[in-house]
Amino acid sequence: MEVITDKSLIITFAIPIFFLLIIVEYFYGLYVGKNTYRLNDTVTSIALGMISRFPTMLNLGVQSVIFVFITEYLNLELLSVKNPFTWIAAFLLYDLSYYWMHRMHHEIKILWATHSVHHHGEDFNLATALRQTSTGWLWKWIFYMPMIMLGIPGEVFITVAGINLVYQFWVHTKHIGHLGLLEKIFITPMNHGIHHAKNKEYIDANYGGVFIIWDRMFGTYIAEKPDIKPVYGTATPLGSWNPIWANFQVFSIMIKDTIKTKSWKDKIKVWFSKTYWRPEDCIEIKDPKEFDIKFNPEIGPDIKLFSFTQMLFTIIVSGAVLTYVSLHSYSEIVLFGISLVALATLTGYLMQGNRYGYQLFLISSVIGIFGIYYSGVLNIELISTKLLVAQLSVNIIIVTGIYFFQSLSNIKTLKTK
Repeated sequence: MEVITDKSLIITFAIPIFFLLIIVEYFYGLYVGKNTYRLNDTVTSIALGMISRFPTMLNLGVQSVIFVFITEYLNLELLSVKNPFTWIAAFLLYDLSYYWMHRMHHEIKILWATHSVHHHGEDFNLATALRQTSTGWLWKWIFYMPMIMLGIPGEVFITVAGINLVYQFWVHTKHIGHLGLLEKIFITPMNHGIHHAKNKEYIDANYGGVFIIWDRMFGTYIAEKPDIKPVYGTATPLGSWNPIWANFQVFSIMIKDTIKTKSWKDKIKVWFSKTYWRPEDCIEIKDPKEFDIKFNPEIGPDIKLFSFTQMLFTIIVSGAVLTYVSLHSYSEIVLFGISLVALATLTGYLMQGNRYGYQLFLISSVIGIFGIYYSGVLNIELISTKLLVAQLSVNIIIVTGIYFFQSLSNIKTLKTK
């Protein structure tokens, strides 16, 4: 029996609804004069979300093997799938396990390194919910082992895991205020917004997935203070739209601190310390004036339009791979994942104002099309492959067009001189 923490059809079916609600939230924000979206942040969030599904599709890590082993040899078999109590107990146990998993990921640096991706976003909206880690498979599963040992059936575990994750989507919005009594029981947009805040008054709080009762029980609940506006992001800003850097920024900081610090004790402590701790000889002074400044490089309308196009193709191509995953070989899924990461990285590079990104897009798109048609690495008959070829072809057309019009503009400028 295969047991995977977040490999659920519930999530797959929910993804189109997620995007529909993102569109609704965006236009509602414009309508009420309270838009919470920026194109660059949204493109990055969606790219990170789509990339995060590939480790699951590729079954990376050892969680399935270990869960199967526990199910077969260490299972107390206390619960039956036919018993309604099993589903209720599983739902509560999963959320309690999630609370401790989530809390530890905020309190231990090596765990925070995988989770920080979700908190880099400096906007708080439904797209932020999609900003998920691609390295969480390294150790998230550890916190769910007790559930499997108790005898929670695999199909029950996968179902409640999917429901728990889907629930967490709607709480990432600024358009829903205080919900009264519900605030005392459930995770809501109001109290989850505090979880994403980097203010010292709010940091490390409200860890629950569905229920806020765990935070109230274990002393980690913090309500929003009327005189302190939440500022979103991480204490050490990402300062990039690069999805690869987003997944490895904290790992990079730990490696640098390990090399730089002279204390052998601190070289080890760096990896297992509190998330905010750093060796004394590695501490950097931060300018408090930059605390609430968002990373937002200026870019032209052509880059905005091109980035928006990449976002649409990211959704469509990744959605096709996810929907028809059973038709793809393992190696094909790997190649689609690599393509998505490469294109998302180039898009991030472009959105940071690096116009050389156009040249990289042009070169990579030509090589990609040539490779698909002449190497046979991807089945050209699959809809996913055709959509990827369409994306690469559109990239070539748009970039060529941009260079053409730039040339015309330069010629006109020379003539006027």
